[in-house]
Amino acid sequence: MITIQTNNSKNSYYRQVKLPAGDLHVYAGNELFDAMGAKVFEMANNNLQIPNIRYMSYTPDVHVGVGTCIGTTALWETDDAYVSPSIVGSDIGCGMRVHLTNLTADDLREVKLRRKLVKAIERMLPVEEQARGHFSDFRLEQVVKKGLHGLPNKYVPDAYTPRKATSLTHVESSRFYLDDSYLERIPEQVWHRAHRQLGTLGKGNHFAEIQAIEIDEGNREVAEQWGLTDGQVIIMIHSGSRAWGGAVNQYCGSEVVKTMRRSGFGTADPKLAFAPLHSEAGQAYVNLMYSALNYAVVNRHLIAYSIREACKEVLGSKFEMSTLYDLMHNYAWEEQHEGTSLFVHRKGATRALPPGHPDNPVPFLSTGHPALIPGSMGSASYLMVGRPEGASNHYSICHGAGRVRSRNATKQLVTVEEFSESMRIGQEDEIVVNHRSLESILDESPQAYKNIDQIIESVVGAQLASVVAKCRPLATIKGV
Repeated sequence: MITIQTNNSKNSYYRQVKLPAGDLHVYAGNELFDAMGAKVFEMANNNLQIPNIRYMSYTPDVHVGVGTCIGTTALWETDDAYVSPSIVGSDIGCGMRVHLTNLTADDLREVKLRRKLVKAIERMLPVEEQARGHFSDFRLEQVVKKGLHGLPNKYVPDAYTPRKATSLTHVESSRFYLDDSYLERIPEQVWHRAHRQLGTLGKGNHFAEIQAIEIDEGNREVAEQWGLTDGQVIIMIHSGSRAWGGAVNQYCGSEVVKTMRRSGFGTADPKLAFAPLHSEAGQAYVNLMYSALNYAVVNRHLIAYSIREACKEVLGSKFEMSTLYDLMHNYAWEEQHEGTSLFVHRKGATRALPPGHPDNPVPFLSTGHPALIPGSMGSASYLMVGRPEGASNHYSICHGAGRVRSRNATKQLVTVEEFSESMRIGQEDEIVVNHRSLESILDESPQAYKNIDQIIESVVGAQLASVVAKCRPLATIKGV
């Protein structure tokens, strides 16, 4: 058992926790902090034993993961950095995407219409784990090398309309550059499987959701600059790099472990893998990780493309859907902080830059980019924007609600009736879901997750970011 010491500050949403291996910075309100189990601090202590680590923090949605907790930010100075597949996560590039539509909540007030939309989306968007995507007329090699720039023009409909274009400009990155030679290390069967999975949702906590927004008065000007209006319908998507990222994680993870054994590295957790950034294993991981980031952003883009086609089928050709933003919450890359080059890992943590920060994409330079924070099924999601004070945590905030209990525990403790009540089944404001039986997705019920409003309160209270809009769910599409 690890004994921890906590230095409370004037900000009740921040604590500096002193562990045997170093300091951990925790951003969470009192109730969320008190509910953190000993395991999350044991895992932090192991992570802090990685050589040369400069900073590590937890966001309020933190929960136990493999090797490293989800909700972690960790960084090194680039010159003597280490890279850890465990502090990126197995679903490399997993992240969020939001599209704006020309619909309002009133347009979708009828439950029958929402059900019709969900059925149409399910036809266009494969949701089964082994489902084949509908996209086969381009090469996967171009996607993993060039990201969105590797797609044929027909899949990027606004590529040549600069005044309306959002597909390539309203994203955290449309292309991650890598050394292509590392791609030769990926087995042929993975290429085939990953190509089939492009444009598919995946299971677990991945989803596509139709939502209606309510603008926060304190950030109405920012919301209007982003193109948001009260009651507007948006599409939120959560997915990652599917089989490609899984293969990269498996191959590189084993190579990193071999490096650790040769060098005598290790901690009490055998599942915590890390290697010097500039080692052969480290460079192989980083370059192949970037290929998975390219895959992930294209996967979400193609999911949105399928949803757009389904909505046009039901609502007609006048339906419009443009990209608000796409960003990741499982990755590692180089950033500049106060003139120093840092290699930053985020696992289940979202970057939230304030207005004027030079790393903002050009369309968001004056406002700060949208930080997309999903809730659990049946609860609200949020659109946020970073604050200058977020520099204290290297501009990292939460990535969602964060699990409060395991999938098995949820199935044992939560009833279908409780889940049904959360989804307002049978009511006029029912949150339509694509599954015929709620029992099949009981482990994704709201009761499996922390209270998203408490999470957001912690982020706002810590002055890391502020709310631009609250997003109320209207219909949800889940993978199986």
